[in-house]
Amino acid sequence: MLERIRIGEIVSVHGVKGALKVLPLTDNPIRFCSLTEVDVVPKRGIRKGAQGTTYKVLSATPAGNVVLLKLYGIDDRDKAEQFRGMFLEIPREKAVKLPKDSYFIGDLVGCVVKTESGEVLGTLTDVQSTGANDIYEVTPRDNQKNKSIWLPAIGDVIKAVDVEKGEIIVTLLPGLREVYETSGEGEEDCD
Repeated sequence: MLERIRIGEIVSVHGVKGALKVLPLTDNPIRFCSLTEVDVVPKRGIRKGAQGTTYKVLSATPAGNVVLLKLYGIDDRDKAEQFRGMFLEIPREKAVKLPKDSYFIGDLVGCVVKTESGEVLGTLTDVQSTGANDIYEVTPRDNQKNKSIWLPAIGDVIKAVDVEKGEIIVTLLPGLREVYETSGEGEEDCD
């Protein structure tokens, strides 16, 4: 399991006093209001296990689908612009407690996805939020021929999740496998 939890991405700046527009990567954007400090981490270039620069949180205000975040030491628009595209992380021990059958996306990515009969479908490589439910992207181990499989994260499909073992057990809905096995085969170019 991850030691650090990614909670937001800095997508823009707000105003001239260094406020950051943060896209929450959490189901609970109000959680930003209780932050006292946060680590700012570059998208790339930080080695595994290392943490970014820690900043004291001066204020956090939910505003539609973003949070306006003011950090100590970032006091003008030019300085704030340097943080665009970076992520916000916190230590796992400071993360919000999740309800039963809820998981941090970072803990799910990398899990092996198997059917109830034990067939390995691949590895969970991405989670997309659709509003109604999440969708899990499963990349087959031998991805030279097969395309990714997209599974709805609903009770009829996701039967068990064990992040300690790195394993997700699923049931494929009727017709789902056929969609991925036949899509693109035998299609001709219409030019």
